[in-house]
Amino acid sequence: MLKKILKIVGILFLLLVVALFAIPYLFEDQIKAKIAEAINKKVDAKVSFADADLSLFRNFPEATVTVEKLLILNKAPFEGDTLVSMGELSLEMSVKELFKGKDESMNIEAISTENGIVNILFNKDGVGNFDIALKDNKEEKSGKSDPLSLKIKEYEVKNLRFKYYDARSKIKMVIDSLNHKGMGDFSNSKLDLTTTSTARISLDMDKVNYMKNVALSLDAVLGIDLDQSKYTFKNNKALINKLPMEFDGFIRLADEGQEYDLKFKTPTSDFQNFLGLIPSAYSGSLANVKTTGSFSVKGFAKGMLTDTTVPRFNIELASDNASFQYPNLPKSVQNIVIDTKIINETGILNDTYVNLDKLAFRIDQDVFDAHASIKNVAVNPLVDAVVKGTINLANLSKAYPIKLDKPLSGILKADVTTKFDMKSVETSQYQNIRNEGTVSLSGFRYVDEKGKALDISQAVVAFNPSRVNLQQFNAKTGKTDLSVTGTLDNFYGYMFKNQELKGNFNLNSNQFAVSDFMTTEEPNTKTTAPASEAIKIPAFLNCTLAAKMNTVLYDNLTLKDVSGKVIIKDQKVTLDNVKSNIFGGMIAVNGDVSTKEKTPVFNMNLALNKVDIQQTFTQLDMMKNIAPIAGVINGKLNSTIKLSGKLDAKAMTPDLKSLSGDLFGQFLSTTVNASNSGLLNTVGNNIKFIDLKKINLNDLKANLSFDNGKVSLKPITLKYQDVKINLEGQHGFDQSLVYNIGFDVPAKYLGTEANQLLAKLSPADAAKLDNIPIKAVVTGTFKNPKVTTDVKQAVSNLASQLVKQQKDKLLNQGTKALGNLIGGKKDSTKATVPTTKEEIKSEVKTKAKDVLNGLFNKKKKTEEPKQ
Repeated sequence: MLKKILKIVGILFLLLVVALFAIPYLFEDQIKAKIAEAINKKVDAKVSFADADLSLFRNFPEATVTVEKLLILNKAPFEGDTLVSMGELSLEMSVKELFKGKDESMNIEAISTENGIVNILFNKDGVGNFDIALKDNKEEKSGKSDPLSLKIKEYEVKNLRFKYYDARSKIKMVIDSLNHKGMGDFSNSKLDLTTTSTARISLDMDKVNYMKNVALSLDAVLGIDLDQSKYTFKNNKALINKLPMEFDGFIRLADEGQEYDLKFKTPTSDFQNFLGLIPSAYSGSLANVKTTGSFSVKGFAKGMLTDTTVPRFNIELASDNASFQYPNLPKSVQNIVIDTKIINETGILNDTYVNLDKLAFRIDQDVFDAHASIKNVAVNPLVDAVVKGTINLANLSKAYPIKLDKPLSGILKADVTTKFDMKSVETSQYQNIRNEGTVSLSGFRYVDEKGKALDISQAVVAFNPSRVNLQQFNAKTGKTDLSVTGTLDNFYGYMFKNQELKGNFNLNSNQFAVSDFMTTEEPNTKTTAPASEAIKIPAFLNCTLAAKMNTVLYDNLTLKDVSGKVIIKDQKVTLDNVKSNIFGGMIAVNGDVSTKEKTPVFNMNLALNKVDIQQTFTQLDMMKNIAPIAGVINGKLNSTIKLSGKLDAKAMTPDLKSLSGDLFGQFLSTTVNASNSGLLNTVGNNIKFIDLKKINLNDLKANLSFDNGKVSLKPITLKYQDVKINLEGQHGFDQSLVYNIGFDVPAKYLGTEANQLLAKLSPADAAKLDNIPIKAVVTGTFKNPKVTTDVKQAVSNLASQLVKQQKDKLLNQGTKALGNLIGGKKDSTKATVPTTKEEIKSEVKTKAKDVLNGLFNKKKKTEEPKQ
């Protein structure tokens, strides 16, 4: 009997397990349909989800429905913006809810979500993207129930990111890593909701950051009255970073707005509360910090928040004669006084004012004191502040755990009074701004993590209503020394309204090393480092810098007596008549570099005056690519160069393929060092009648143009003794070349064979010969050139010219002889003189043939009469 009972129990258990596995598949489509129907009936937005699964094991005996990758996209006027994105949304309900009919609603008892994002946006018209509920609720008229009904007893949010942005007020808030859990029976109209929350909050207003990743936590019991939409704080414990806070009062939601009646305060008044406000990344461990004195925060908010009003509020931060000292640091901060109030007494936002009645502290004998007030905050803020004090920077790291590889040093002194309104700042009405005083820094030294030091011996900044005057700035870093003076004309507009920073400066330096102001990435042999960001000239800068520098070190170049203006405006740097002595001569530069577009571009005009040719075309990479062959020329050069093109966005080096422009150059006192050039050696080996070292380049003028990666040389004429040389062609920045060389060569330079021909001529006849044209073509590359010539053809042409010359000469001689015969000068021993035309022509040919045979040393064949 027992075995039968156990067998039946086992079968029932097996059936139950099978059912638990099977039911999710049987009801999966019904669950998906109800979820889709519930969402589509409630919202006017584009909603999608990847899948919906049912599990009877996850929270047994309850059933769990999981919706994966839920996405809600806005329609106009926020078309395509993501309102909600949930990695996973889980709904928990009783198993019996699965067996309800198609028209019956399912009751949800618990909700949880993970890895979600919520974006709340307000546009410039004040319209919010979250208002997606359908206005015409047809199911209420028809009496049909919702597909899903909420009877929640528990909910949980894990790792939610909440983003809020208001385009009108330019308020941006991000609540990140939000974890929140609540437990309460929402089936009752009145309940106590027990909640725990942790998050990090960042807050920006009009591009000014007020909080960055501030840690928040709140454990609270909220008394909820759903009938009156009232939420009352009961037992609660909050931390802002490590500052403890307590809340008391309620928030009530009404048709006209939100009613607040809240009070808050710090439960203790120990000064350690103030250190708790500072993020731990900056404040270090507070475990054994010794403090004296008090610090408290208290306040209230009471009234209605509507479109036109805010609750009246008063927030007070106070500390009196406090001090603190970290256990491992030698110095303490003493006589700390904080007295700050933020008050609104009328409920009108613009009536809010801030009084910083006193902020003071002392480190050793150095005292710092400030007070300020801000009024009219919503319309045209009025600022009135005074800062006065001395701070020995070396003491900061001795009294506070500042994370520096090397300690700071220097004395900072401030004595500044300022009074202004933001409207005057925006409109540059400097007559309404009252500023005076100075800030100075002396003996300052900062050493970065790589050991590079910046020493400021003296810096003095003076304030007046219209501008900030940099009266003195003397500094050294690396190999560089600097002395700068100048003015900033719109400092307040830049600081408070993100306007252009306008300035004019004068820079003097005995030696300026560009490398001292450039950052270099350490090579990473283990991993591939990500590409550095593109370099951008700041859009807010509108400055002019007049510079005089005795020596400038740039890469492998040394520039002397550098002077000129640098103008920075509209993301463009303009060089105005920048001059320098270099390569034994002088160079002047005018042009600009712009990073306004995605790809930076530049335009430059260069004037070179009596610079050393070899140094110019071997030490400047761009010149080396434009005319590589010039590096073997000794002498001076005058040149004007115009060029433009694109720059690499990260390295800011020219893209050679994009270069276009032209170069005009005049050579002075030049010689050619052909032995250093593979190209000239190859040319010399193929054209032996030219000694390249003796080519005359003095006062030679050359024109180059470059475009699409090619450099073209316009035809030029060179001189070598009595040889005329014509040269033209082009080469590429890839070192390929095609050049045509034409020589106008006297016959005597054409080698042994030509000279043997010339030896048979009289000097007078040789002088009558025309120069022989010879062509050469140079191809290949500068490192592997190929030269072809038509010298052999030229020698053949010479022989033809000699034959023609002698033929014409003998023809003239024969004609003269015949004329003599015809004139009566006949020899009685000779044969009969020819008289007909045919006879005369035959006689001339015979005599010419005899002369040519003699010229080329050929034996005349004659037959001796037989004996």
